[in-house]
Amino acid sequence: MKRILVLFALFAVAAGYAQTVEKQTFVYAVKQTDTLRLDRYVALTPDSRTKPCLMFVFGGGFVGGRRDNASFLSYFEYYARKGYVVVSIDYRLGMKKAMQAGTLSEETFPEAWITTLAMATGDLYDATAYVCDHASAWGVDKTRIVASGSSAGAITVLMGEYGICNGHPLAQQKLPQDFNYAGVISYAGAIFDTQEELRWAKTPAPMMLFHGDADRNVPYDAVLYDGNGFFGSKHIADMLTERRIPHWFYSVANTNHVMATRPMYDNRYEIDAFLEKLVLKREPLVIDTYVTPLEAPELPKAFTLSDYIDANYGK
Repeated sequence: MKRILVLFALFAVAAGYAQTVEKQTFVYAVKQTDTLRLDRYVALTPDSRTKPCLMFVFGGGFVGGRRDNASFLSYFEYYARKGYVVVSIDYRLGMKKAMQAGTLSEETFPEAWITTLAMATGDLYDATAYVCDHASAWGVDKTRIVASGSSAGAITVLMGEYGICNGHPLAQQKLPQDFNYAGVISYAGAIFDTQEELRWAKTPAPMMLFHGDADRNVPYDAVLYDGNGFFGSKHIADMLTERRIPHWFYSVANTNHVMATRPMYDNRYEIDAFLEKLVLKREPLVIDTYVTPLEAPELPKAFTLSDYIDANYGK
């Protein structure tokens, strides 16, 4: 009997990976000269039940990147076969336009940055609204939409959740009433605010925050300058812990910006656990994982606004 059960389990796993994943592309918005598209990935199965949705926002410093980068395909197909409708979106690259207008500096950066974040976050909201509008036809459960993103995309999904929780006009204008994401997964992201501390008017969705403590592209902790704050995963996690808000913080010592992509391939077990426990089952958990690669060399940890500008945009 035990052997039969094992064989049945192996057959079920093999059948899951044998499922064909269908990709379809849709235009979700046209904004001046920008036509914004999204790709929907879904496993072709006879299951008629509504599915959770995993949205993804690519990285690239708000100057580059593609929603259909081939390196993301295994991530998309894996979660499609796990029963998610996966949606990867375009968004406007505001810093690309800012750089075309001239060299960035600490003086010119804040205005360009605020405009860039508003563009990206607004596009995320429009894509989310598009998914909600098509939820019935696509078999999506609108109460189980998870936003994930890498680097600039991680900043975008965190800013999206931050805007929802604080009643940002873009969120109120573009999203269905009382909408919130069921969860947020950030691969090396951060939140920007025009004040020196985070504020949460409403309790945020469960978050999973991956980050290396020697990241030179996105702050691991907090960077304060001229009354503004750029708050990385460590700072966000500390505040969530203090407020007893469910989240999972996954920190890797002496590790750089590779955490913007590596977890999508190396940490699927942890991501699956987060989705199952904190998102779908709504278990009230705070999980902190600190990993120390013993052979990794000691890397500098200090981070300033100039470091961010230099690493992402040069002088």
